[in-house]
Amino acid sequence: MTIAACCLMAASCTQQPEQTSGLHLENLDTTVQPGTDFYQFATGGWQKLNPLPAEYSRYGSFDQLAETNQKRINELVETLASQENPAGSVAQKVGDLYKMVMDSAKRNADGYEPVKADLAEVAAIKSAHDVYALLPKMGMNGSGAYLGIYVGADEKNSMENAIQISQSGLSMGLRDYYLEEDEAIVKIREAFKEHVVKMFKLFGYSDADAQKGRDVVMEVETRLAKAFRSNVELRDPEANYNKMSMEQLKNDYPSFEWDTFLSGYGLKDVKEIIIGQPNSLKESADVIATLPIDKQRIYLQWKVIDDAATTLSDEIEAQNFDFFSRTMRGVQEQQPRWKRAVNVVGGVLGEAVGQMYVEKYFPAEAKARMQELVANLQKVLGERIQNLDWMSEATKAKALEKLSTFTVKIGYPDKWKDYSNLDIKNDSYYENAKRASKWYIEDMMSRYGKPVDRDEWFMTPQTVNAYYNPTTNEICFPAGILQYPFFDMNADDAFNYGAIGVVIGHEMTHGFDDQGRQYDKDGNLKDWWTEEDAQKFTDRAQVIIDFFNSIEVTDGLHGNGSLTQGENIADHGGLKIAYQAFKKATQDNPLPVKDGFTPEQRFYIAYATVWGQNITEAEIRNRTKSDPHALGKWRVDGALPQIDTWYEAFGITEKDPMYIAPEKRVNVW
Repeated sequence: MTIAACCLMAASCTQQPEQTSGLHLENLDTTVQPGTDFYQFATGGWQKLNPLPAEYSRYGSFDQLAETNQKRINELVETLASQENPAGSVAQKVGDLYKMVMDSAKRNADGYEPVKADLAEVAAIKSAHDVYALLPKMGMNGSGAYLGIYVGADEKNSMENAIQISQSGLSMGLRDYYLEEDEAIVKIREAFKEHVVKMFKLFGYSDADAQKGRDVVMEVETRLAKAFRSNVELRDPEANYNKMSMEQLKNDYPSFEWDTFLSGYGLKDVKEIIIGQPNSLKESADVIATLPIDKQRIYLQWKVIDDAATTLSDEIEAQNFDFFSRTMRGVQEQQPRWKRAVNVVGGVLGEAVGQMYVEKYFPAEAKARMQELVANLQKVLGERIQNLDWMSEATKAKALEKLSTFTVKIGYPDKWKDYSNLDIKNDSYYENAKRASKWYIEDMMSRYGKPVDRDEWFMTPQTVNAYYNPTTNEICFPAGILQYPFFDMNADDAFNYGAIGVVIGHEMTHGFDDQGRQYDKDGNLKDWWTEEDAQKFTDRAQVIIDFFNSIEVTDGLHGNGSLTQGENIADHGGLKIAYQAFKKATQDNPLPVKDGFTPEQRFYIAYATVWGQNITEAEIRNRTKSDPHALGKWRVDGALPQIDTWYEAFGITEKDPMYIAPEKRVNVW
């Protein structure tokens, strides 16, 4: 669930006259009235000044800041890559992996040679038993053929790790791409078929075999897609929690070779497994049991090819880009190789890179100031919960208890990840990618039966994002996002509460959105609501679902209010919490008008600034189908008309197009 956060001001800072408004006036489009299209009013200038780069399908403030971080990290990584480093050191691993990704000459000379042994291993399978023995080997390489397996917190016993099975195996990711008959979807599906043929041929297959490969891939993945749950259905944690004993699993899925499959991951003496989507698992088992073995070989060889594509020659990588980025998302050009290399190093050795990043770019005092701001907003959310007129005292007490036990993570971990057992060797990028995947998965599997490490971070410090995790009841704000436009040390409280303050409130509200509210203070999936209060919440959430369902995001395509309700509720709560905290922080020393805008107006402009972006038509469709976040425009024009104080700040009346009658506005937290 995604998503963002940054620094704070001590109370004393609010009185300093040299503080700016934080606004960049060139980002505005004042030819548009705030009540007509606030998104255009607040970000229209930014959109004009920042046309969509050819390497992006969506380019916004998040991406702009991420690029700044990329350049900083590239300087750090290139320094390591240019020098001799002790064998086995983190510096050697970072530098050598970067050079491996950058070495296009070697990758082009190798072609698909690095993958031949893995393709031959798939070609050797002769039975369903061989498939079950092979799947863990492929899984260790990062492949999710047929199903996914991971070890993570047991959602009903959140202190302990459990083995969990999830639906997986679709190359295009989303079931809609295989099943829907919408014209835009059909075009993507047909392009995918062509892509599969081209990829098989690039790996040495004849045209006839490539055509057969296309047919088999579509046959298998369409079968899997029909058994998949939709992204909306995946939002129901109770429905996706099905703990079963091994005895029950062997009875319910008799053809599934559990012992062979689990032992391949080093998992022994397994007593229980949590099955996320039982129908998907059943279909996967049925496919393995009934699909002719020659077709099994073809599908599994496709998974090897598809998973390897970004680690091989330019020709293979370009074809992969052509479908997954250009066709599916509207991207026109690949990112420069150095950016791809930085992303790979950050993905494999994320905390090693993060440690270098925070040492140079994240001042220690920023962490302390952020802690103060979080505490301020936490207090305000508590007051808002206490004053809710629709919630009973019994449920309020549980909600306040949960809020008081939030774990707050800011900047970077207290304990860094140890990469000493991860080998980066001078053989091929593909082999290093396999070793990295195997290292991560073995580490994850080793946690089975052990307590959850609550100090672990789920984002690297350089990430431009933030998160709430329900099973640990934690909010996390990495160092990477604690910069403009989320936070500006030189700006006053109106700007900073409107930007980073809302982000903090957003993550806090995730603990009480449609999903987060189902977990208790200890992170357990446990109902702590009275039945009446739960129904009141559902009724109020339905207002926001209906509103976003009514939005036509592009010709013939409406928003998905059910899919985005969690993020929309979090935006709604974040805005209300941050605004109240802002007013409280400045009540004794009110801020003046700056750059022609009142402090209340600057608060809302700052919020909108965060969501400024340009986006392709293809990406609008892709994200509307798959992303639990509403599009940037609607995180502004969909969220603000629900907020009473926005109307007051800009004098919005029923004459304005964005006006919503008070009784029809969302009112949850």
